[in-house]
Amino acid sequence: MRIAAIIVAAGRGSRAGGGTPKQWRPLAGRRVVDWAVAAFARHPRVAETMLVIHHGDRALAPGGVRLVEGGATRAASVRAGLEALGGSDVTHVLIHDVARPGVSAAVIDRVIAALATADAAAPALPVTDALWRGAAGRVAGTASREGLWRAQTPQGFRLAPILAAHRHHDGTAADDVEVARAAGLEVAIVPGEEANLKITAPEDFARAEREMTGMQLRLGNGYDVHRFGPGDHVMLCGVKVPHGKGLEGHSDADVGMHAVTDALYGALAEGDIGRHFPPSDPQWKGAASHIFLAHAADLVAKRGWRIANIDCTLVCERPKIGPHATEMQTELARIAGMDPVCVSVKATTSEGLGFTGREEGIAAIATAALVRP
Repeated sequence: MRIAAIIVAAGRGSRAGGGTPKQWRPLAGRRVVDWAVAAFARHPRVAETMLVIHHGDRALAPGGVRLVEGGATRAASVRAGLEALGGSDVTHVLIHDVARPGVSAAVIDRVIAALATADAAAPALPVTDALWRGAAGRVAGTASREGLWRAQTPQGFRLAPILAAHRHHDGTAADDVEVARAAGLEVAIVPGEEANLKITAPEDFARAEREMTGMQLRLGNGYDVHRFGPGDHVMLCGVKVPHGKGLEGHSDADVGMHAVTDALYGALAEGDIGRHFPPSDPQWKGAASHIFLAHAADLVAKRGWRIANIDCTLVCERPKIGPHATEMQTELARIAGMDPVCVSVKATTSEGLGFTGREEGIAAIATAALVRP
């Protein structure tokens, strides 16, 4: 069995919006087409991967695949791919829609396995929802879901029969299984997967990304230092802590909150506090640091992320942090809009070493994790 994959990518995909055909649009760090091509190009049972494209899209096509120009309809594009394989040593073909970038190796395996005993095979999912007939925006009746399946791709065939079937078909079929059945071929059903969804509408991009990547995670870290100066207290993680010295800085010098804020900006790849609140701008002189943290937390939410946890370590000999840690945890959580149990504030000394050991200042290290589905 020598298998080739035909990925149909000649359509314009106008229903997906965005102005650019959906196969060339980004998805989870790559383009839709790149995901689809990679699924077959790396599969050990697929000897050749072919991409059927619109005549004006050659410059957009990924490397390492055979390119064939498609036709005005999906059926015409599939036939163009099949004809290009005619006369080769390919015995079986997998026909796949580029708009299904989440196809897994397991689905491809099941289709190939079924082709060992069948002329055709395709993945599908049983229909589990109730079915209605509608008219004028109203339910006009119901239909039985018994024996109904939601078709997916790749749809696999012995090359010779499916090529002959396409040559004799009028080109109006919804998919290649319909073409095969019209020619009298029996098609085996193998289990599909929900993640193998088809991108059709604009909202499908977000759904496909969730299915393909699962929970997304980003980590950021922050580090800050402020020297001691005159004063009778220090601001640490939003809490006024009595001390024989103060901390010097352009703002209120809250070294802990600055580190946490920079950790959030870092997780978003948004630089640091100085990018958003330049120290050269006099309006931020003496500013309360909760302004910075609230801005970072708001930016996290606007980007569609959620703060999973924050961990902040204060490095100093004095003042002692333990008696104030719970209050600091609560204040950071309040400003960031989090549950306090997801915020950690702790302290350590540097055993008398370095500038913190000499009690010349305080350092802070923070880590923040962002998640989104």
